[in-house]
Amino acid sequence: MRRNARWGVLLIVFLGTYFVSDNFIASAQAQTFTISGKITEPPAVTGTPIAGVTVVLTINSSSQMMTQTDSAGNFSFPNIAAGSNYDLTPSKAAYTFNPTTQGGGNLQADRTLFFTGTSSASGTVQFSAATTSGSEGTADLTVTVSRTGDSANQASVDYATSDASGANPCTTVNGNASSRCDYLTTLGTLTFAAGETSKTISIRIIDDVYAEGSENFTITLSNATGASLGAVASETLTITDNDSSTGTTNPNDNASFFVRQHYVDFLNREPDQSGLNFWTDQINSCGSDAACRDIKRINVSAAFFLSIEFQETGYLVYRMFKAGFGNITGTPVPVRFQPFLRDTQRIGQGVQVGVGNWEAQLEANKQAYALAFVQRPEFLAAFPNTLTADQIVTKMDQNAGGVLSASEKANVIATLGATPGDISKRASVLRSVAEDADLKSAESNKAFVLMQYFGYMRRNPDDAPDSDFSGFNFWLGKLNSFNGNFVNAEMVKAFIVSSEYRNRFGP
Repeated sequence: MRRNARWGVLLIVFLGTYFVSDNFIASAQAQTFTISGKITEPPAVTGTPIAGVTVVLTINSSSQMMTQTDSAGNFSFPNIAAGSNYDLTPSKAAYTFNPTTQGGGNLQADRTLFFTGTSSASGTVQFSAATTSGSEGTADLTVTVSRTGDSANQASVDYATSDASGANPCTTVNGNASSRCDYLTTLGTLTFAAGETSKTISIRIIDDVYAEGSENFTITLSNATGASLGAVASETLTITDNDSSTGTTNPNDNASFFVRQHYVDFLNREPDQSGLNFWTDQINSCGSDAACRDIKRINVSAAFFLSIEFQETGYLVYRMFKAGFGNITGTPVPVRFQPFLRDTQRIGQGVQVGVGNWEAQLEANKQAYALAFVQRPEFLAAFPNTLTADQIVTKMDQNAGGVLSASEKANVIATLGATPGDISKRASVLRSVAEDADLKSAESNKAFVLMQYFGYMRRNPDDAPDSDFSGFNFWLGKLNSFNGNFVNAEMVKAFIVSSEYRNRFGP
């Protein structure tokens, strides 16, 4: 008996030692560390920070995560498992980095790494002139951006129009052009291929009937990569008036003007002649029958929202924001007017349905847009590299309103796999959610109403003269009550006959 008791004590001691050892091992395995650092121009640490550097972290030669440096040049990868082997590689167009990569093995503590970056851009991009003017009766004002110096590599530069008119009525005469009344807000990115030295930007002009004299607005270049900004990074554009006195007839009553303005407001381009003729003839076929013309104008107007071209550009942008971020806090919508317009123009660049290789161009635009979208700072903040594939897809699905079936969700999660930080996979997954048929159906009415404000009024639903979303909610409720029938809901009619819309063009 005493011998058995002795062995029992020994067994307990042995098992206790085993369990203590096992807990110790489990604790060690669960330990994580942070790899962080800073990227500056020389010298390291104290030089000028370089923002927007893509930093790729490779763990154990297989799994990859990605982030970008913030405005202070900082980057961080938290929760890296103890014992990991790691390599970090920075990249940014027109920059070379020293060292080109840094790494180590058997991570056992937080690590702070520093890189320096030197701009390799030697060419410059700038406007070819500081001023340009054109008649109000001209459809477009065209400006030229030139690249000088080294043009051996690809370069790009952002551009955007702006003015000082604010929310002034279109009848205001103060020398300032208005993006609601006089021209189309134009934003985007110019990309110069290797060897390419000149690009043009066309800005749509609205031929109203107000006597307002010459009016000015501005277009500005920014965020050059692969080149530096030249001295003429801003150009003043002048629209010279073609009206000696304010007209008494609103030009929007003219079918051709009405149709052309829809191409500008909804598709961000000039109409092709066959399209202009077709939709104009739809209205003019009514002759002097006012009731017939009213119905035709409503149907023609709605056709632009329902068109393949808008559904695959503007409505896709709406759904990308919905899947990426959900509704904006305190609002019933996922996107504001300016970012919507910027992104829609980007996807639609060079696309005209039925012309040339439009499908291939559209797909290339979508891929480039999605890849850029998932690298935006706000997206990286919402979807940090610490999230698993399941967490990423679950969050996107929740943003979208729970549109994925169990099998769809599983397939999308499998796309991310073991490398959920891979930007190309993230772009593909975001598109999968945004292009889901259930999301398209669920958000269609809401997007239709929002586009009434974006297209006709050129503003957000809660911008002046409104102060909240009560008008938006009214029209959404009415459209829903008629199951999306915009004619019976009288929604399109209300917007196109409103004084706010008509006063963009004349009395």
